[in-house]
Amino acid sequence: MFEGQPKGLWTLALANTGERFGYYTMLAVFALFLGENFGFAAGTASEIYTWFLTAVYFLPLIGGMAADRWGYSKMVVIGILIMFFGYLLLSVPLGSGTVAIAAMAAALLLVSLGTGLFKGNLQVMVGDLYNAPEFANKRDSGFSLFYMAINVGALFAPTAAISIMDWAQTSLGYSKADSYHFAFAVACVSVIVSILIYFLGRSTYKQVLTVKKEQGAGSKEQEKVEEMSPAETRERIVCLCLVFAVVIFFWMAFHQNGLTLTWFADEFTARSATGITGMEFNVMNLIWCILIVYGVCGLLSGGSSKSKVINALLIVCPAAILYYNYLQTAGEVVTVDAPIFQQFNPCFVVALTPVSIALFGWLGKKGKEPKAPVKIGLGMLVAACAYLLMTVCSFGLPATDHPNHVYDFNPNLLVSTYLILTFAELLLSPIGISFVTKVAPPKYKGMMMGGWFVATALGNKLVSIPGHMWDMPLYIVHLLHHQEAQ
Repeated sequence: MFEGQPKGLWTLALANTGERFGYYTMLAVFALFLGENFGFAAGTASEIYTWFLTAVYFLPLIGGMAADRWGYSKMVVIGILIMFFGYLLLSVPLGSGTVAIAAMAAALLLVSLGTGLFKGNLQVMVGDLYNAPEFANKRDSGFSLFYMAINVGALFAPTAAISIMDWAQTSLGYSKADSYHFAFAVACVSVIVSILIYFLGRSTYKQVLTVKKEQGAGSKEQEKVEEMSPAETRERIVCLCLVFAVVIFFWMAFHQNGLTLTWFADEFTARSATGITGMEFNVMNLIWCILIVYGVCGLLSGGSSKSKVINALLIVCPAAILYYNYLQTAGEVVTVDAPIFQQFNPCFVVALTPVSIALFGWLGKKGKEPKAPVKIGLGMLVAACAYLLMTVCSFGLPATDHPNHVYDFNPNLLVSTYLILTFAELLLSPIGISFVTKVAPPKYKGMMMGGWFVATALGNKLVSIPGHMWDMPLYIVHLLHHQEAQ
């Protein structure tokens, strides 16, 4: 799985991991921050949250067009610097008045713009690593590994956000509302780490740093080879646009994790757990489970006697640690905070990526591996199953007046939902990104990668529809009562 990949993959993946850690640390608590600090109602918070996500995923189109003209690496560096100033502004506690709202809006704009310049262009650089013939057949697995690596950052983000907020409240005496700014400050540090990784590992991906304007006459032959006829260019762009149109609705469903699923965790899910369920909310226990999965995959893939021993240890040692932890904490009551549920999706991505690569590798050897559009379609169907589960389990629940806690569902309902959504994500997201880098006309790689993110942006804007519906039943009840009183 890890063999035969270009060295630059790991440098670019780690640079993106640092950036994603900061982004998801901020996003894990952002919807709750809007209510706690500013007192915004669910509908208002939905609009702010979804407009921010829309900007984050729409601006890569602009960033990609800029990179097609001035160079991908240059846009990546500018983007991460802009992101830093956005997170820095967001981390300053300014209260809840007009100045604070204006500062938050400016910070969100900077983070969105910086992400637009950074995210898509870094992934185009990853795709260019696989233009060399010796890596051509590794493109899909490479993007799956890239996707897995950046989710390591997202895995630790909720725990980091909750831990630093708790430290700010208990050790420094900050109020709950002000403690959110400490979580945002973590993002500032993470983007500094990201840019350091990017520059220190520059030698591993230097082959993709060439900028068109700097190539000079020596590159004319290469540009001629990459030139496509207008008809083929148009055909490829139309094909990609059709895929973009489909995935809009996947992202509408998937990104409920930071909004309505977080509210469901806050209002309808038990705030404590014991036994094995309680162990799920310790991120280190999840790491041990991931290592067991990797060990099993390693044993099944064969290899030398030495590798088999190492893989066996990856199973036995973490299993022993988990059993010891269970004995130590069997009767312990674990607090379950709403943002912590967002650790499960990246955890499942990291754990299931080797399973996905192994499965499709096995199917590929038999000539039965589904094409990228088929995988994307299957991902849509699997995501529908996740929300079918939530729909069935939600029947009969009382109306809610956010942020009151009104019910105590077993936390495993949401954990199961995130597991199913992760199956869908692995079928759609890394495969889709790989598909874009493979099919996009060379002259429009940045713009087409931006198009993928525009589809994500439109889906993110549609996230607000369930957000507005969240309080709708209670609003109708109040309206009926008001009419009866008259």
